[in-house]
Amino acid sequence: QVQLVESGGGLVQAGDSLRLVCTVSGRTFSSYAMGWFRQAPGNDREFVSSISWNGGNTYYPDSVKGRFTISRDNAKNTVYLQMNNLKPEDTAVYYCAAATNPYSEYVTPRSRYWGQGTQVTVSS
Repeated sequence: QVQLVESGGGLVQAGDSLRLVCTVSGRTFSSYAMGWFRQAPGNDREFVSSISWNGGNTYYPDSVKGRFTISRDNAKNTVYLQMNNLKPEDTAVYYCAAATNPYSEYVTPRSRYWGQGTQVTVSS
């Protein structure tokens, strides 16, 4: 059974930083792309970042590019999202996701595997 557990959310002020952590169990972590999505109240789930199965490629939307960095540590079965210069519009529940199929470049919203989410709140 594949399980994803996120941590690291919290309440911060605009301009602060947070690091989200997602630990995966139940599969060979290093063979799968990983990603982060977020959902604010009343909004659809939004893509935030993804990293390929081998860590060679990373993907970001313009809204977070240059502020957020995704990375992975295959020895720890963990993916990270370093978020710098946070803005109030980054406030959302952040979800970790794992690709359904191995050797993929990125995670899509149709992925089968999701964490429970961690709340990030940025005050102005």
